[in-house]
Amino acid sequence: MALVGAILLALYVVPSPWDIVVLIGGIVLEVGETIFWWKLSHRRKPKVGVETLVGTSATVITSCRPRGQVRVAGEIWTATCADGADPGEVVRVVAVDGLALVVTPG
Repeated sequence: MALVGAILLALYVVPSPWDIVVLIGGIVLEVGETIFWWKLSHRRKPKVGVETLVGTSATVITSCRPRGQVRVAGEIWTATCADGADPGEVVRVVAVDGLALVVTPG
């Protein structure tokens, strides 16, 4: 937006030697603003998607020997547990395999 304003000022308002200065100032302001907003929007990892479940705790709903169901953050997921887990146990999500979670006891 600053670039458009600088172009219009340079063409219609500012006298000849200063129009280049206004135009360069508009370009610098536009590039600086773009860099600022890009860095601001990329400062943290996104907190969406199934990958954010890795490392969280889950409660076993149906026996995981080796496949069963767990509840994570209020959602029911299919889970695989190589060591086995009984209903009511708390397990930890270690990986995501398609639409199933890989969990371990503890």
